[in-house]
Amino acid sequence: MLRVKDVHLHYGAAIALRGVSLEVRQGEVTCLLGRNGVGKTSLIRAVTGMHTVSDGRIEWEGEDITRLPAYDRAKRGIATVPQGRDIFPLLSVRENLETGFGLLPRGRRKVPDEIFDLFPVLAKMLDRRGGDLSGGQQQQLAIARALVIGPRLLVLDEPTEGIQPSIIKDIGNIIAMLRDKGDMAILLVEQYFDFAFELADRIAVLDRGRVVLSGQACDFVAEDVRSHIAI
Repeated sequence: MLRVKDVHLHYGAAIALRGVSLEVRQGEVTCLLGRNGVGKTSLIRAVTGMHTVSDGRIEWEGEDITRLPAYDRAKRGIATVPQGRDIFPLLSVRENLETGFGLLPRGRRKVPDEIFDLFPVLAKMLDRRGGDLSGGQQQQLAIARALVIGPRLLVLDEPTEGIQPSIIKDIGNIIAMLRDKGDMAILLVEQYFDFAFELADRIAVLDRGRVVLSGQACDFVAEDVRSHIAI
């Protein structure tokens, strides 16, 4: 569904990505691994249209979207859950969920019941402000908000960061459920290696802006992959 081909990305004179290529397939979780500062978030920003690439090509379902703005990519079904969650703290849970309605035709502007099946805690907190939720609850809200648009590609940037173990397990189960439905591609950027490797169908390891290891997760031994991301 998603193909990143020989992408280069700069921040001024600094090079963040150097010829990165990646495939993310429907019905699979592709995990992007690497130490801090190697270009993982830069690649997400390139995929979602938050930063223009210097060279290369990004294709979504066969269409060249390299120069499309973020809004148009979202309309095509690309949703992102950013690092740090970025919920609106002064808006209620209900209002946070409804921020995706602008991308939907009027007849679909409703929070799907499936959202509350996946995140039952949110159904009990619809009128509470987002900023009053715990970190784990805010992460669930951020994922739920992305799912409101019915994405075909879900991009998750370190969803376990700062989250208690019980919620990490719940988030892992939800990612697996979404993958197993078979109609969505998932790109997961993660520092928590065991969480990522357990979920991954495919892996790609970044180092200094380049992909240094990629392929089907079942073809790799966990410790061999871990050695590429160890500090």
